[in-house]
Amino acid sequence: MTPAKSNSWFTRFAKGTAYATGRPATFAIALSVVVVWAVTGPLFHWSDTWQLVINTGTTIVTFLMVFLIQSTQNRDSEAVQIKLDELLRVTPGAHNVLMNLEELEETELERIRAVYVKLAEKARRGIDDGISDDGVPDIDDLVEKPKPK
Repeated sequence: MTPAKSNSWFTRFAKGTAYATGRPATFAIALSVVVVWAVTGPLFHWSDTWQLVINTGTTIVTFLMVFLIQSTQNRDSEAVQIKLDELLRVTPGAHNVLMNLEELEETELERIRAVYVKLAEKARRGIDDGISDDGVPDIDDLVEKPKPK
């Protein structure tokens, strides 16, 4: 499977916008707009319309940017999760049950996290006692056990 560039216009637009808005030049332009607006305050006698211009402009830009940034973040997070799943899959001794954790319910995640907290505490105690924390520990507690009938 060869990854391809997105054909979706929205994906290309969101990526391009996220890239462009994260540049120093874009910040300088936004800062310049605010400075020009502030400098023109006395010219417009600090009117309600003068204030409304910046309030409306910034509100609209912020509203639209939230969706573009969230789209980019969602895509990036999904890609990172897939890469992590692949690393788990190909690492000898890794626990494949950990792949796709982001799909679990909060309570299931808390249960798995508790197992790792215990493993970390045990490893720290072992290190304090001069025992290496190398190797892959048994994590049978992560696999859901069948419920009694």
